[in-house]
Amino acid sequence: MRDPLPLKSPGFSVNMREVVWLEAEGHTLRAVIYYPGGKGPFPAAVCIHGGTWVSGDRTATHGFSDLLASYGMVIMAIDFRMPPSSPYPAALQDINYAVRWLRQHAAQYRIMQDKVGLIGVSSGGHLALLSALCPDDSRYTAIPMEGGFSARTDFLITCSGVLDPTARYRMAEKQGMIETLLGHRAFFGDAETMEEANPARILEEGGLSLLPQALFFQGGDDSRVPQGTAARIADLYNVAGGHAKGTIYPGMEHNISTWCKDEVNDMLGQIMDMIRTLSAKPQNGKG
Repeated sequence: MRDPLPLKSPGFSVNMREVVWLEAEGHTLRAVIYYPGGKGPFPAAVCIHGGTWVSGDRTATHGFSDLLASYGMVIMAIDFRMPPSSPYPAALQDINYAVRWLRQHAAQYRIMQDKVGLIGVSSGGHLALLSALCPDDSRYTAIPMEGGFSARTDFLITCSGVLDPTARYRMAEKQGMIETLLGHRAFFGDAETMEEANPARILEEGGLSLLPQALFFQGGDDSRVPQGTAARIADLYNVAGGHAKGTIYPGMEHNISTWCKDEVNDMLGQIMDMIRTLSAKPQNGKG
């Protein structure tokens, strides 16, 4: 009998393929697909890099994406449109399309249709959470795709996520984090738009349905995001009717590449356990 996927420890060789997955408003968007060398089918996720919404690309999460794939996951690490040419909501439109793209290509990459999720790092965590909360928002579904594939997700993972951009902006103001403030302003434009696109506000207002199971990770010494954000958002998520766990690792900083082996292994263990035990949600495959 085959072990359930993903595995509890790395056990697959990893293949990589770079693809052009979207042409939007003059932008050619590429992704790196990390896929295990096995028969599958495998759970899959769109991986969203950080960079204060204004910098970075598909290669920024290479080490993390490659590691996840070795456990038996297909990871699609994406480029997305960014300021100055493409402020909010362009990135959300791209991510919404990327989830549908993964489902459209499920046969090619041997993907489980009922285990497709989002992974976001730093500002990518904000984009992942907002996308998961609002998969059917007309502002985000603006790029059409044939086939009726759904952008709803089955799981959500964030690492050092900017899950409350308004709170992070206030922190940046107090601490004089100029580059962070400029990134917020370039992406959102104004405070009203930032609050409109704030997952914390959306969770507090409630009225959400079909929330994917979620894990939020953060370092206890994270100086780029308000302390305790992961735990606070997990609490809001659970009150809103979802199932989430927030984990704070004492002494760990913002960049997960600096985290110690024990913390990384604990994070990976939680991720694999959650995905392995997900209940099937066939309604998420096609709308």
